[in-house]
Amino acid sequence: MDDIPGPLPLQPVKFMDKFRAFIRSRQLAYRTEKTYCNWVKDFIRFHKMARPESMGAAEVDQYLSYLALQRSASINTQKTALNALAFLYRQYLSRDLGELNYSPSSRPRTLPVVFSHTEAMTIIEKLSGVHKLCVSLMYGSGLRVMEAVRLRIQDIDLANDCIIARETKGRKWRRTLLPSSLIDALKLQIEYALLLHKRDLADGFGAVYLPDALARKYPSAPTEPGWQYLFPAAHLAMDPRANIKRRHHIGEQQVQRAVKMALRSSGIFKKAGCHTFRHSFATNLLRAGADIRNIQEMMGHNDLTTTQIYTHVVGIQERGLTSPLDAT
Repeated sequence: MDDIPGPLPLQPVKFMDKFRAFIRSRQLAYRTEKTYCNWVKDFIRFHKMARPESMGAAEVDQYLSYLALQRSASINTQKTALNALAFLYRQYLSRDLGELNYSPSSRPRTLPVVFSHTEAMTIIEKLSGVHKLCVSLMYGSGLRVMEAVRLRIQDIDLANDCIIARETKGRKWRRTLLPSSLIDALKLQIEYALLLHKRDLADGFGAVYLPDALARKYPSAPTEPGWQYLFPAAHLAMDPRANIKRRHHIGEQQVQRAVKMALRSSGIFKKAGCHTFRHSFATNLLRAGADIRNIQEMMGHNDLTTTQIYTHVVGIQERGLTSPLDAT
């Protein structure tokens, strides 16, 4: 249950507890909270445990330059650290950092690794059960692994042939494709999840985790069928905040391990993982002639330039070009 925020003191005293409480008051995703807190702690450690209130733009510049020059951080890594520190100073401490003057990362952005359709299906066929269905949704619908494992039963909209990804990066909602080839498997999975939920209710459990705002707004929702996880965990576990036993969803690491094993046995020697299926969803749609703005919407990208990186992945041989060596 590592995606459920841990409890905080009612009146936090420690700096990081206060910072976490502030992040939660702004309704940021828990993954964002963990990322920001990790970067802030690293920043504090780098400056020999100095308090953030006693530091400012000079120390931020020094730290960001260190990430680029000493730790060889990528552009995106340095940008994530900057976002965390900007949030710390501008939002939490209400201090404007002004114009920063750090050394930017020289490590170029790399193109994402993608699978061909044949490669993707070869790996998927090495999987079984919920892992196979989960990965099929990543490839067939462009879901991140966290989005796939967190799907609720009501997110599978069979009537409108779509999937609703509601617990996404940045807490945004979006609709994406529901592969028709997965409909029968999804119906069976829904049936299984509902039977498990019925058994949990009979045993005195059955209240699923909901984020605070939803739980307050819909007090009866935790026991309703539609809110149950599509991929429920095999066992009940203690919710660290509510201090009650719940059935959570299967873990991301469980799926990641299964994909790693399938990759190894498939003989596909690419630096790949679960996220590669999401990249492959976008790239193979582009190969098939899909409009890039439709792909942007289904991927949930705020900026079209993020989606446009896939135009560089599609091979030049697919643009009608051939090597001079192959000329007849």
